[in-house]
Amino acid sequence: MAQRGSGRGNEYQRQQQALRRAQDQQARQVERERKAAETASKRQERERKAAYQEQQAEQAQVRTIGVEHEVEQLGQLLRDALVGDPPTTFEGRRRTHKPRGWDERPWSRPEPSPRWEEFAPSEPGGLAAVLGLGRKRYEAEVAEARVRFGDAQERHRRAEDERLATLERKQTEYRQAEERALAEIGAFNRQLDEERESYRAGEPAAVEAHLGAVLDASRYPLGFPHEHRIAFRPATGDVLVEVHLPPEGIVPAARGYRYVKSRDETTVLPRPEKERKEIYASVLAQVALRTVHEILMGDPDRIINGVILNGHVKTIDRATGQEVSPCLVTLSTSREQFGKLRLSQVDPVHCLKGLNALVSPNPYDLEPIRPIIEFDLSKYRLMDSMDVVADLDSRPVLVKLTPSEFEHLIRQLFEAIGMEAWNTQASKDEGVDAIAISKDPVFNGECIIQAKRYTRLVGVESVQALAGVVEHKRAAKGVLITTSWFGRASHDFARQHGRLQLIEGPELKYLIKEHLGKDVIPGPVPPKRRPSR
Repeated sequence: MAQRGSGRGNEYQRQQQALRRAQDQQARQVERERKAAETASKRQERERKAAYQEQQAEQAQVRTIGVEHEVEQLGQLLRDALVGDPPTTFEGRRRTHKPRGWDERPWSRPEPSPRWEEFAPSEPGGLAAVLGLGRKRYEAEVAEARVRFGDAQERHRRAEDERLATLERKQTEYRQAEERALAEIGAFNRQLDEERESYRAGEPAAVEAHLGAVLDASRYPLGFPHEHRIAFRPATGDVLVEVHLPPEGIVPAARGYRYVKSRDETTVLPRPEKERKEIYASVLAQVALRTVHEILMGDPDRIINGVILNGHVKTIDRATGQEVSPCLVTLSTSREQFGKLRLSQVDPVHCLKGLNALVSPNPYDLEPIRPIIEFDLSKYRLMDSMDVVADLDSRPVLVKLTPSEFEHLIRQLFEAIGMEAWNTQASKDEGVDAIAISKDPVFNGECIIQAKRYTRLVGVESVQALAGVVEHKRAAKGVLITTSWFGRASHDFARQHGRLQLIEGPELKYLIKEHLGKDVIPGPVPPKRRPSR
């Protein structure tokens, strides 16, 4: 009995040991699976982190490439104008008609007509046909089918009528649309031909409109302003162009971007200030040269003799918060002078210097300069010039000249002094006989001239009227010239105003002798003035 009990105890122990071994094995398997899952999770986390870091690094590289592309575009603004499509010409602006396609198939194919076979009932067959059974029912079905067949034919006829009407209407609409398009294109081209004839005749409105179209068609990178103002002066063949230049922010402040893994952030690699300023100066120079190039190339009829350009930047004055437009570039060049340049080989900044252009010493800081010429020709109605100086030897007495001849003489005097000058049209001059512009940057541009061919005192009211015109036209200076003299009140008023200059007969005689080389007699000798007390 004791042996059997001992055997059962050993069996129990073996079972317990086997159970513990199974439990230990299962625990080890669970632990292995846990560690494997943990290892896989860590591997996945590392892979996710590596992929994220790679993505961030790629994004930084893409942003860097984008910045480099922007700077590359800024460096080839002038080259793009030289190798791209030629500037707009009158021929290039002509329109041609391209008939638009039209698919008439939805209405051109009739639907199939109804067929009796599709409606006819089946005739009785077999024994029923032999015995004549079902004949009445068949005939009733035939009669009903004929009604349905007739209805289908009527629907088809109406649908066909509608299709044909729609087709005719669509054809008429298409034809009318084509005729309208042809008429519009014909009218546009006829108007363009008229504009070209006006352009060839040197009419300012036509010249300005065409050159505006030339500059409108010029394509710049995103962010560049596209505003300009043009004035043509037929007396000299010069074009005054005012363009808006891009602000300094057009140059990327970043040279590139770099992703830093340790901090998990993308840092900006700043562009050195010196480099930003150099790029911006080059951009301004390229825009100026490109504008002149496009204007001259867009003038195949050679109506234009020269271009005067002012480049302004629209910005906000940090001191006042007001919108300002400082001038950063101004230049004047003739067609002949500009035509000698090999623009594909020049350094834009040095090229501007070679053209004697005035450029802001600190364009990046928007430090303004005074334009060579700053005026709006639309304020005046100019007229063609006449040469009066050639006849002065035979008619040296100025008061014997006609009013128009005297005004042209004064214009020639200012031209001889070194200014550009034009006469205004009679009866439409608003008190302005001529305007003169100085190219000297020290002198503030526009000067309004009134010429009085008098033999008596010029009253103070004439001086006051000139002051009003100067203020109205926002001119820099007003000059009142006479063959006679002014009174003390006139001189006092001119001194108080500050922007008026009075020139009497004796001084006019001296100026004509000095600059035109002619001895003239202005007019009567003014009475002696009493000394001021």
